Amino acid sequence: MTPRPFRSRRATVDLALVVPTSGPAGLFGPSCEACATLAVEDINAVGGILGRPVRLHTVDAGAPLPVLAAQIDRMVSLGMIDGVVGWHLSNARKVITPHTAGRVPYIYTTFYEGGEDSDGVYMVGETPDQQLFPALRWLRSELGVRRWCIVGNDYVWPRETARATREFAGGTDIDVVGEVFVPLGGRDFGGALELIRRSPAQGVLMFMVGADGAAFNSAFAASGLDDGRLRLSMMIGEDVLLAGGPDSARGLFTASGYFESLVSNEGMAFGSRYTARFGQLAPTLNNIGESCYEGLLLFASLAEAARSLDVRVIERGAARVGYGGPRGEVRVRGAHTTQPVFLAAADVMDFSVLADLSASRSSI
Repeated sequence: MTPRPFRSRRATVDLALVVPTSGPAGLFGPSCEACATLAVEDINAVGGILGRPVRLHTVDAGAPLPVLAAQIDRMVSLGMIDGVVGWHLSNARKVITPHTAGRVPYIYTTFYEGGEDSDGVYMVGETPDQQLFPALRWLRSELGVRRWCIVGNDYVWPRETARATREFAGGTDIDVVGEVFVPLGGRDFGGALELIRRSPAQGVLMFMVGADGAAFNSAFAASGLDDGRLRLSMMIGEDVLLAGGPDSARGLFTASGYFESLVSNEGMAFGSRYTARFGQLAPTLNNIGESCYEGLLLFASLAEAARSLDVRVIERGAARVGYGGPRGEVRVRGAHTTQPVFLAAADVMDFSVLADLSASRSSI
């Protein structure tokens, strides 16, 4: 990795928008790009960042990891970008951070497994203790679901989240009774379905990505396993529901800081502007796309508070930063943001919000 070169002040603030436009997570790419576009238009409408308009340069997070790493390193080393923002898988984040750490700010917009501490990285999304564990407590308390099987894709986020879940369960009466991981892009779910069928599991924890999750949901329902067993899926939005079809939604739950169906002034205003901007045929609005909107708001807020794009200067003032977005007022706490988290159940092709999990932090 070469040092970042000196460069003259550009007339724009240039950001790499790293989102998947291919691969299993590519299902989310269109909504990510649309929400990021809306954010840039909103930011530029009030003067941009530090008085300069913002430009996005889309990078495919679904590219082979060495290709992605080399592209980000090149963009940073040549001074082509002032920062990185985007929703992508944790394996992509792991190859990006060595090329941004201490060089440019990097806003990672999605929920993740926790533990990220690279220099200059800020996280918009939830960690398991904010999102997953309160959902498990609620489902135990309200629906009596105690025994779970884990089905995940075989990469960083599912495996690390499964490990954290086992550690969490050890302090409760919740049990993880089996786990299985399938390759990204794989469609052979026979072993996973048989494990669930033979286990005493009352529920399935799905740590699966986009199109893979939709395909598993369809296979799960087709096998009859949705009769008496529920699913809790983290990486799911309205677009995954549509891809899986109405027959795959029975007994499907998720937890997130944002749902399009959540009634709030901020959320409804965002949804209205999204539809007005992109029309009725716009990519389905979902929590993952929305996170890209917030990631750009966070980048702008950090830079404006610091009056600088320099990683070190931004870090010194980050604790004072907040912004108003579709989830209401959000504050930076360390490298993460604070946010409400809600539990929702799939209602055919939409989500019905059941509970605010934000205050649920105590053990069973």
